[in-house]
Amino acid sequence: MKRLTLYLSIFFIIVLIILNSCTDSSNKETTDKTNIQTKSDSTSSQEVLWVVPDTATIPHDEFGDMVRYGRELIINTAYYIGPEGKVGKFLGNKMNCTNCHLEAGTKPYAFNFYSTHARYPQYRARENRILSLAERVNNCIERPHIGKHMPLDSKEMVAIISYMKWLGENVPVNGHVPGDGPIKVDFPSRAADCKNGEEVYKRECLVCHGANGEGKMRTDNVCYEYPPLWGDKSYQSGSSVHRLIKMAPFVYANMPNKIATYNNPKLTIEEAYDVVAFINNDTIHKRPTPDTNHDYISLGHKPIDYDKGPYLDSFPESQHKYGPYKPIVDYYKRMGKKANY
Repeated sequence: MKRLTLYLSIFFIIVLIILNSCTDSSNKETTDKTNIQTKSDSTSSQEVLWVVPDTATIPHDEFGDMVRYGRELIINTAYYIGPEGKVGKFLGNKMNCTNCHLEAGTKPYAFNFYSTHARYPQYRARENRILSLAERVNNCIERPHIGKHMPLDSKEMVAIISYMKWLGENVPVNGHVPGDGPIKVDFPSRAADCKNGEEVYKRECLVCHGANGEGKMRTDNVCYEYPPLWGDKSYQSGSSVHRLIKMAPFVYANMPNKIATYNNPKLTIEEAYDVVAFINNDTIHKRPTPDTNHDYISLGHKPIDYDKGPYLDSFPESQHKYGPYKPIVDYYKRMGKKANY
């Protein structure tokens, strides 16, 4: 009996050791996975980014042909529909869509097209109505490209929409996917500093965009390699990129081009805001100015960084343009309203 008791005791000890070993292994595996996820999260604003489809998967049929043509239009916009366009003359300058929508709209946190098709038709505050995706494309042609509207049923418009549809094929309707919007950064605690922005521009931007913001034309003179940032061939005031909260996170995550990335930025957040403030300072940099009197007629939807009043608050236009923004956001929060930006 004593021998049986001894054997049973040894058996239970062995079982406990095995179970404890399995638990430790499982915990270690879970910890390893968590660390891998944490490392991934820390470099992507706590998000696992959307995977862009490979262009090799574009189907070889009529739809695929339109997708390929749409991508070509995004990359070489001015060649096809610019002031001297091969198939139409709709743009007022020689910028390409990919100058802002980097890498043909496929780069994270870079005005990409990941979820664009899935989220239209969409209410647009500037027009105070529902816009179709084709109408939104024409908005870009009109404002940043200082152009005229393309026919909504034109081959070129259908091709651009087809490319956007293919690119976001698996995005849920009305949904977002990680990396499709601006990178999430805190507002600077101070107003953007145009003087400091000028120094940042000279140090980091001048080599590509020129001493006078004129950009750099491609050698064939068909379109820009680097777009103009001000002047009569740059984007209009009233464009989305003329707003600091819209533009500064893009610059922070992507500029200088091919050097900075969203997980390895070159500029600080403050420097990004400062250099955008310098670029968009209309008192020193002239640019095309459209009639914006009918923009954001619903004041409750006007972005807080839009630089023309009136507003639903008493903050001056200069603070709406350059910040600091946190006091404005806090004001709307106290009023039980959402600050739009």
